Amino acid sequence: MLRFLGWLFTVGFIAFLGVAGGVGYVIWDMSKGLPDYKQLALYEPPVMTRVHAADGTLVAEYAEQRRLFVPINDIPKKLIQAFLSAEDKTFYTHQGLDWPGLAAAGLRYIEVKVTGKGQIVGASTITQQVTKNFLLTNERSVERKIKEAILAHRIEQAFNKDQILELYLNEIFLGLNSYGVAAASLNYFGKSLSELSLEEVAYLAALPKGPNNYHPFRQTQRAIERRNWVLGEMYNNGYISAAERDAAQGKPLVVNPRPFGAQLFAAESFAEEARRELVQIYGEDKLMKGGLSVRTTLDPKLQIYARQALARGLITFDRKRGFRGPIKNVSAADDWGVTIGKMRVPSDLDPWRLAIVLEVGDDGAKIGLQPKTLISGTIDKARETGTVPVGLMSWARKYIDGTKLGPEIKKAGDVLSVGDVIYVAPDKTAGRFHLVQLPDVEGALVGMDPHTGRVLSLVGGFSYGKSQFNRAVQALRQPGSAFKPFVYAAALDNGYTPSSVILDAPIEFKMSNGEIWKPKNYQEKFYGPSTLRRGIEQSRNVMTVRLANDLGMSRVGELSQRVGIYDKVPNQLAYALGAGETTLLKMTTAYSIIANGGKKIEPTLIDRVQDRYGKTIYRHDKRECVQCSNQVWQGQAEPELFDIRPEVMNPYTAYQITSMLEGVVERGTGKKLQAVGKPVAGKTGTSNDERDAWFIGFTPDLTVGVYIGYDNPKPMGKGRTGGNLAAPVVADFMRMALRDKPATPFRVPKGIELIPINVKSGQRDLFGDPGVILEAFKPGEEPPSKTTVIGDQVATSGVPLDGTSAQPPESDAVIEGGLTTGTGGLY
Repeated sequence: MLRFLGWLFTVGFIAFLGVAGGVGYVIWDMSKGLPDYKQLALYEPPVMTRVHAADGTLVAEYAEQRRLFVPINDIPKKLIQAFLSAEDKTFYTHQGLDWPGLAAAGLRYIEVKVTGKGQIVGASTITQQVTKNFLLTNERSVERKIKEAILAHRIEQAFNKDQILELYLNEIFLGLNSYGVAAASLNYFGKSLSELSLEEVAYLAALPKGPNNYHPFRQTQRAIERRNWVLGEMYNNGYISAAERDAAQGKPLVVNPRPFGAQLFAAESFAEEARRELVQIYGEDKLMKGGLSVRTTLDPKLQIYARQALARGLITFDRKRGFRGPIKNVSAADDWGVTIGKMRVPSDLDPWRLAIVLEVGDDGAKIGLQPKTLISGTIDKARETGTVPVGLMSWARKYIDGTKLGPEIKKAGDVLSVGDVIYVAPDKTAGRFHLVQLPDVEGALVGMDPHTGRVLSLVGGFSYGKSQFNRAVQALRQPGSAFKPFVYAAALDNGYTPSSVILDAPIEFKMSNGEIWKPKNYQEKFYGPSTLRRGIEQSRNVMTVRLANDLGMSRVGELSQRVGIYDKVPNQLAYALGAGETTLLKMTTAYSIIANGGKKIEPTLIDRVQDRYGKTIYRHDKRECVQCSNQVWQGQAEPELFDIRPEVMNPYTAYQITSMLEGVVERGTGKKLQAVGKPVAGKTGTSNDERDAWFIGFTPDLTVGVYIGYDNPKPMGKGRTGGNLAAPVVADFMRMALRDKPATPFRVPKGIELIPINVKSGQRDLFGDPGVILEAFKPGEEPPSKTTVIGDQVATSGVPLDGTSAQPPESDAVIEGGLTTGTGGLY
């Protein structure tokens, strides 16, 4: 018997050695070629880039994986305890593997394979999950489990527990495109980690086993049960009291994703342009994974004002052209809420609502409002109705053609029919709505700090949801007379003064193809000899062409290139009237150079960029402050920042043009800006046939540019000029933006002499007499003692009296298309 037992022991021992050797060989074999776990020490997870407004408000996020990296020391203790209770109770005591759990999981695996029933379960520790997430795949196999166990053991030897937990809590996927606990906290509850309640940390800890299994809206009951199980485990592990457990388990699951994004400030166009700028600097990969922190120039308050002002201007113009009809007509017989609830509408039209006409009477129409979409993504089952009184649709006369409209509205049936799908806006009286429609005309607005080029507000159109085309930076349009200040500035740089007199009389130019170009004023009248100031205040075309001809277009082109309007200007007089195409952003920047006294600036939407570690890697302001780094201060003068902006316009010229553009507001085509009630300078612009309407205005510290026109250029109608369409929008914006600002006069450069002159003749006069203003003269300049009329020696045929030919445009391409139809000129 003893011999048999000895033999049995020997055989068993040999078998054990064989099995152990086999297992050892398998482990040794699988250990070869395993990923290098040491790379975890250099781990830099893909982190989302966050874009903030100038005041720190979050505007946009860009990421393939929405993740915010948080050091373990900044993660609340209760959240750690919740995850340990749910995922790995013995985390701080095991060496990477949970042996009892692994044994149970192994037996379960054999059972499933033999019977073909049931589901394989895991017993992965947090260390094993880190191994799988960082170094291996999600494949369910014995081989992967063995590799996972080997690596988990090695990781435990190389890293301490807090380092492993930090990797886990920042990497794990928790649903709603959230990677890591910090992103999940924001996406589920709109809170930072430190703000989470007990029941909220428990819910996050319930998610690693499968976020979709515990989705807060689709699987609400299962989510609550799992959350409550986590709370129970926290109690069992001694992390919370019974009272805390019971109170948290009794709470409903309230998910409240954080409100953020460009749409909060109607800044979608701004955010997209900032994104393009970032991609251009750093590339798409860095933007999506680099964890950049971007501080933009956006002023949220001004951005909202900009959207409101532009929208009001576009709607006002569009209404004057009548109602183009409903969006569509559908059946209103069954559940109309389902019918219109499925219709997609632009997301940035709030407080406008989509509605369906249910009944039509003489006094108005009963409407059903599109059901709201709940936070869960489902359509609200509640049904709202209201009325559109006939008085709130009185503008909606039928559009016929151009400015022709149908008869006045006397009853609702003149406009609407049952089943019509329309847009409505709430009235001040509850339950009543205005009939509205998306404007057919478009436009853009740019607000800029003239001293730095910082874009404070940018609206690229009426609705970003309707069209993502950014008309502020992408639309190339003719600025019309908004370009004229740079013709006059070039003249002032070359010996002319604001009181120089130019002949406003008919003139002809013979073009290269033999045709005759006859520039005309918008009013189709001529006013005889007039000062430069009078010419720009009244936006005289013929005077501007005569001035450019006398001055030479090469000088005008050189200045317009220096201020960034055009890259190259052909030697064509049509360009003096703004026939060349440019963008609103470029024009606003050029006017800012006038406003700041002639200093070159570059428009920017980005102030500063920091990398994921907080190091500043980009700053728009390139000025250096050497003394700012001093460690000791003992009564020395405060540090000085030097102005490094190059001068691209004579500062005296810049002020003279500013003064003349103030006259545009006081006596000329920009009178609508007087409503601002503060010193404002600016210029209207209207291209031929009223296809483009501009106004660009500025105060000492704010430049605002507005453009209005159809995306496919077509006439907007007689009288639809920059002064009537764009100027009111600028005035509306400035009233809001400068509401709480003091009235600040424009700074007069040292050396400028203000001399009283007669505004019409340009000659010296007594201050206080009617028609007398203070005119700005450079050092050494003064009003003429007698009037010399520029252009008086040129006959109306365009041939000077000395017999030489006046300078004709080199090409007739722009002239034929832009100047010889309609009014024959720009305004």
